Amino acid sequence: MASKLTFLSILFFVVLTLTKGETVNQKNSSAFEFIKNLQGCCHKGSNVQGLHELKLYLARFGYLNYEPAHYQPNANSPSQTFDDELESALKRYQSFYHLNATGTLDGPTISRMVMPRCGHPDIKDHQQMHSKSLHTVPQFQFPQDSPYKWPINKTNLTYAFGFNYLDAYVPPVVRAFDTWSAASGYFTFYRIDNITSADIKISFERGDHGDGATFDGPYGVLAHAFYPTDGRMHYDADETWSVGPGPVDNAIDLQSVSLHEIGHLLGLDHSEDENAIMWSSIPSGSLKGLNSDDILGVKALYGLK
Repeated sequence: MASKLTFLSILFFVVLTLTKGETVNQKNSSAFEFIKNLQGCCHKGSNVQGLHELKLYLARFGYLNYEPAHYQPNANSPSQTFDDELESALKRYQSFYHLNATGTLDGPTISRMVMPRCGHPDIKDHQQMHSKSLHTVPQFQFPQDSPYKWPINKTNLTYAFGFNYLDAYVPPVVRAFDTWSAASGYFTFYRIDNITSADIKISFERGDHGDGATFDGPYGVLAHAFYPTDGRMHYDADETWSVGPGPVDNAIDLQSVSLHEIGHLLGLDHSEDENAIMWSSIPSGSLKGLNSDDILGVKALYGLK
């Protein structure tokens, strides 16, 4: 009887913790922590353990064309070499984030790289090759004549949550949709129960969840969403999430991240404006909302005044 009561007490504690809007997660180190180990120990031409993972990071976010299947990541392989391509990729990364484009792993670059962020690439292949085709005024981004937007007759969008989505996590996402609706003056969003028929499908996932964009655990990639008209929006279940109303130490604000991912659902890329919600990263324990860059971006994409 005592054992049964103990089990029920533990179960009640877990459920109570989750309904307060945070995952049970004791790990505080970043999934990108390995990058810190490279500071001061590598330079162009050197072979250093960990450069393979750095190349994967830069490739994942659009800065490097890298095919890891061609390499075995041992100490002397090309995958562990600080080569010209890696230097160029670092310069592109530094330029995007308004850092000094040294092409080296200096302190400010590493500090930026280890921040928790969206899984959406900062730069697409077509952007690297045809950068002049981008709208970048002020600093929002999307490809000119983008196919990634909702049809002109599709301004009323439905959304639904996955079957295992906790009720405590619903209000911040609803508020994020309402915020975008008011700001755009164009889209309206309606919640429905049937996720199969919804335009936008929202769920918590972890690890490899079958969409080709694997989550990596705490304080790495926080979430990702797909361009129109795919409609999938996923949060990493291994993060510690906060439902507000204010900032919570060592937790990621769900409403702020939802605002960002809805921007992708509408067709926006990452902005180079650090104050924009479409900036790629957000520190734990902080809040963020839409700013003029975000609103101008969606209006420009859909040809709105």
